[in-house]
Amino acid sequence: MQFRQGVSLYTLDGKEVGHIDRVVIEPKSNEITHLVVRKGLLIKEDKVVPVGLVTAGKEDHVNLRLDEGQMEELPNYEETDYIPTNDDDAGRSPQGGPILIAPPALYWYPAYDGTSLPGYLPSAYVAETRTNIPEGTVAVKAGAKVMTRDGMDVGNVAQVLTDLYEDRVTHCVVSRGLVRKEEKLIPVGWIESWGDDEVRLSVGARTMERLPLFEQI
Repeated sequence: MQFRQGVSLYTLDGKEVGHIDRVVIEPKSNEITHLVVRKGLLIKEDKVVPVGLVTAGKEDHVNLRLDEGQMEELPNYEETDYIPTNDDDAGRSPQGGPILIAPPALYWYPAYDGTSLPGYLPSAYVAETRTNIPEGTVAVKAGAKVMTRDGMDVGNVAQVLTDLYEDRVTHCVVSRGLVRKEEKLIPVGWIESWGDDEVRLSVGARTMERLPLFEQI
């Protein structure tokens, strides 16, 4: 199965619901557990989709085993909680009345910080963001940088290939260049570590240079 970042996803009812923004990988087993799907244009929303809901994956599209309504029910990739920083202040305004707890709102212009709202005490709370992916996994971002053992930048992750019968990574396609892109296929055994924004290889830049160019069939 192929997972190329940026490829569109379609539901059972034929609706395009977003594109692949991240691939969630369990580093020890190289198993893909989830996809992070980016939805929306102006207001973006990232949904976490279990890989078990993927029915087919090709270079140009991915099909899902759910409809548009079920897609909306999936958890967001990131969620923000507002935690009181002082137990004595929590729940009370400076005047002793109930406090108005409001998360930051979105305003086009001008920006508004909410300080004039009576009873609102933003300084008593701190925003804590968490991700809804399994503990120990890594959400490899679209275009993650690929670095060799000797510290050379050799391109970006363009595609992840998995075993035909299991959702385990077998190879990665590394893309390099802006106008004229060149792609090379690297085995997963060459990957020393997965990171959100960077993938480290166990081989040097000379080994990468000797690899032939990869051409999609």
